[in-house]
Amino acid sequence: MNFCFLCGLCANLCDLCVNLPKAKLRLGLADSEHNKITLIKQMRKWMLALGCFVFAASVGAQNKYGLQATTYPEYKESVKTHPEKELADLEKTVPGLVLDIRYATTNNFTGQKIYNLAKAYARKPVAEALRQAQVEFNAMGYGVKMYDAYRPYKVTVKFYEEYHDTTYVASPYKGSRHNRGCALDMTIVDWRSKEELKMPTGYDSFKKEAWPATPATDPEAGKNRTLLISVMEKHGFKVSVSEWWHFDFSGWQRYEVLDIDFEELQ
Repeated sequence: MNFCFLCGLCANLCDLCVNLPKAKLRLGLADSEHNKITLIKQMRKWMLALGCFVFAASVGAQNKYGLQATTYPEYKESVKTHPEKELADLEKTVPGLVLDIRYATTNNFTGQKIYNLAKAYARKPVAEALRQAQVEFNAMGYGVKMYDAYRPYKVTVKFYEEYHDTTYVASPYKGSRHNRGCALDMTIVDWRSKEELKMPTGYDSFKKEAWPATPATDPEAGKNRTLLISVMEKHGFKVSVSEWWHFDFSGWQRYEVLDIDFEELQ
């Protein structure tokens, strides 16, 4: 937003505050129809300036990084015409899914509890693709454990402001695939014990060892990582270049950035 534009709006706002009461008084005392019309036009000009100022201030506050995220009412309207855009509860959609929603705890890279609810949501086609992947993992004696899925835009802003390296956190200027309900942070576990399979690093590691292309020093961890990636890619996902646990759904570009709290989806 242009600074000079705001300055102009501020000047008009000040002019309005000072002159509008006077204009109303003069309007009541105007001695001719011509004078009344002139005063009405001036008052309209001031009111328009006030409206522009309020709108600009509102947009500036909501779009610190120039991105307008979709709100809950807007999301509900879009789902009416595009039901595939609905956010599905993964715990209900994917049988046997294990949840370990780290951002609902302090066990994450921020050391803070970010979510009030330990929930995992994704757009319907994403949820269905994950369900199919779960079936394949189950056949091998494994299951999916979910660390994070849909993530409100405000959380992406918080992550960026705390850790500016966009190798590992998304830019709020664009929003993330998580914000679109099209990204999953996950691993696989033993189906019986629910113990996680060994991987090259833990979740949310900012080390290069977390990159899928980095050779694993532990053969077992490398084998497990390869299995995870191969099954997910078969079902329409692509692994992140810097996080072995992060999978983007093919076609994520078709979905809007959302800023909806989990509580609104209950």
